[in-house]
Amino acid sequence: MDLKNSKYIVLEIIPTKVSGGDVAQLSALKIDGIKLVDRFDYRLDKSKINIPDILRMLDYDNESFKYVKTTKTLMKNFKKFIEDLPLLIIDNTYTRNYLEDIDNKKESIFKYLGLEVTDDVFDKLMNKYGLEPSYYLVDLLYEALIKEL
Repeated sequence: MDLKNSKYIVLEIIPTKVSGGDVAQLSALKIDGIKLVDRFDYRLDKSKINIPDILRMLDYDNESFKYVKTTKTLMKNFKKFIEDLPLLIIDNTYTRNYLEDIDNKKESIFKYLGLEVTDDVFDKLMNKYGLEPSYYLVDLLYEALIKEL
């Protein structure tokens, strides 16, 4: 895909389990070329998450997210947001598991950044592009794409 001349979605999913759990948080950016068009920042209502480590991980910018009571509602809103646009994903098992019911084209974002998914890929990404740490991984990915393109 020619990213400079395409519309696409960059996303990050934080699940409660590798598969069969809930989506605790989903952040996505709708991008046209390198221009940010819209963003999607949703979380599952914290009363529905019974995993202390996940709750700690999500304890930032609480007012910036829309909260929903079920993963089904979150994913329904996400499907509306993405339309039929291609998805640039953090290509790991759980992301693919949670997106299996979505028919949009899916590609690894790291293909466009010359990186591979590893446990330290975001450290490598920040070093490669001179980026500051952020809780918003989608923003780091977007900044890297801007520098790459």
